Amino acid sequence: MIFPCIDLMDGKVVQLVQGREKALEADSPEEMLRRFAKFPEIQVIDLDAAMGRGSNAESVRMLAARAVTRVGGGVRTVERARALLEQGAHKVIVGTAAFTAQGIDEAFLSELGRAIGRERLLIAVDSKDGRIVVKGWQEATEFTAERMLGLLEPYCGGFLATWVDREGMMQGTDLAWFRRLRAATTLELTAAGGITTLDEVRALLDMNVNAALGMAIYTGRLSLDELAKLAA
Repeated sequence: MIFPCIDLMDGKVVQLVQGREKALEADSPEEMLRRFAKFPEIQVIDLDAAMGRGSNAESVRMLAARAVTRVGGGVRTVERARALLEQGAHKVIVGTAAFTAQGIDEAFLSELGRAIGRERLLIAVDSKDGRIVVKGWQEATEFTAERMLGLLEPYCGGFLATWVDREGMMQGTDLAWFRRLRAATTLELTAAGGITTLDEVRALLDMNVNAALGMAIYTGRLSLDELAKLAA
């Protein structure tokens, strides 16, 4: 599948470079929802919540109620995950809260799976310089995604893997890394970060890897009409 992304900051739809520098502001969440109507599901990330500096709760609530969404950003409690599903989210993405300094937060993930259903939980293994990064990609862990996927499988229905090294840079993605991740898990896998061309999207789909697309859509590098045809 192909998932257009709506990333929220200060109530606006934005795109960042490597999770740090704001590169552009797009139209309103409502307008982006209209533009993405041809796609069966969209990905919504609350960047302020991910970075621990507020939230875009109203926009998230509106998007979850009006579209099939997978929602992440600052989901660090069972209550928050449950609330997102109650608002209409189809799946919930958890990143930072899935990990401790020693490894996986097994107690939290077990509780979360019981509360919302393992199949509705996606775990983010976003990586930079080969290591999983958390807290809005601001802090690196000691873990690699390749190592952690098998350990995380019992707790979730799939993974979101962002190659942060090229996120938002429009310089292409690392297909070899996604191929290694695909070999490491049988669960649903969604790729993000640096995906720039239709050839890259096709290559991912051929691997049975979903593509979450942001900057390439917002800059017009990838056509929504062409992507919708490819997704179909």
